[in-house]
Amino acid sequence: MRQRIATMVRATMPTREQMERNRFTGPLAARAELWRFNRRSVPRGVAIGLLVGIFAMIPGVQIAGAAVMCLPFRANVPIAAGMTFLSNPATTPLFIAASLSVGNHFGFHADVATFMALLRQGASLAQWSHWLLSDAAPALVFGLFVIAAGAAVLGYVIATFAWRWWTVQKRRKRLALRRAR
Repeated sequence: MRQRIATMVRATMPTREQMERNRFTGPLAARAELWRFNRRSVPRGVAIGLLVGIFAMIPGVQIAGAAVMCLPFRANVPIAAGMTFLSNPATTPLFIAASLSVGNHFGFHADVATFMALLRQGASLAQWSHWLLSDAAPALVFGLFVIAAGAAVLGYVIATFAWRWWTVQKRRKRLALRRAR
């Protein structure tokens, strides 16, 4: 199963050369360090992807924003783009409810019950806009930032330890193969 998914991803992902020919992605693709998988760029990509993916809840903006943020931090662009998918239509209501709770905890005033009622009744865009322009906006933005920053730090730490674990496992396998000869 894992092999089929990896094969499908390799077949559908554009190559760096294809991206260099595109006028929009050309500047990103020209910088090779943004595409390398190493112990520094991968955790940075995880952190940037989580930060942008959770804070910017607009689907097209997430990947583009993460890619642009990778430039100054020399983070891995594919990892950052992939991590933005953590916030998706299934998780967005959870992030919004959690961010409202966090915002309220820090002294902002947003009515979580109103949010849940709007969500249950399938509110229109006008109703959502009216709710957002009330006292909910500061709580939502502050809560999203706190959750996104916390997730980014946690993701960076986990990715760093996971990279270390993976390299140790590879080294052990190599040493075991040498001993077996």
